[in-house]
Amino acid sequence: MSLSVKDRGQAVATHRYILVNLMETLARWVPTTPEMEAKLLFGSHVWDLAQHADALGKRTHELRLPLQHSLAPAPEYVRLLDEVAGIEDTRKRIAAFYDVVVPALDARYRGYLAATDPLMDAPTVRILDRILADDARMIRESQELRSSLPELQDGEDGWASALTRREAGLRNLVAVANAEAAQQAS
Repeated sequence: MSLSVKDRGQAVATHRYILVNLMETLARWVPTTPEMEAKLLFGSHVWDLAQHADALGKRTHELRLPLQHSLAPAPEYVRLLDEVAGIEDTRKRIAAFYDVVVPALDARYRGYLAATDPLMDAPTVRILDRILADDARMIRESQELRSSLPELQDGEDGWASALTRREAGLRNLVAVANAEAAQQAS
C-alpha cells in the first residue's frame, strides 16, 4: 500500500520543518564558531538546506497543504534537534550534524522513497534524490575539513554513538500521524 496524499503531505511538511530548523542551527553556529574553516562549511550548507526546505515547501502546496507549510515532528525529535542546536564545541557540532543528523535523515528519506509510489509521488522523489546527493557532498566536505584540520576530529568519548542510538530509537517523525495512530488505538 502506498502513501496517501495526506501521508505524503504530512511527511514532506515535517521534513521541511526539520530542514528549516537545521538551517537555522547552522546559521546560529556561524558567528559562534571560532574556526574560520568550520564557519565557511556551515555557511555554505545553510544555503543548501534553504534550497531543500524551499523545494519541499513548494511541494507541500502540491500535496494540498499551504505553500511552504511546516509540520513540527514528534516532540522527542524536536528535543533532539534542540540538543544538537545547543552544542557549543566545534568538534561536537560537526560530528553531531554530519555524522549523526544528516545520515539519519538520509536513512529516513530512503525509507520514505521505499514507501511511496515513485510515479504518483515523482516530484517528491526527485526532490529527495537531490537532497540525498547534496547531503552526500556535505558529508564529504565535512570529512575533507576534518582531514585537513585534525583538531576538528571528534574525540571518541561515545556521545556521538549515544546520539545516533537515540535518533534511531525515534520511530516515526510525523507528529500528526503519531497522534492519529494513538487515537485509533484507544
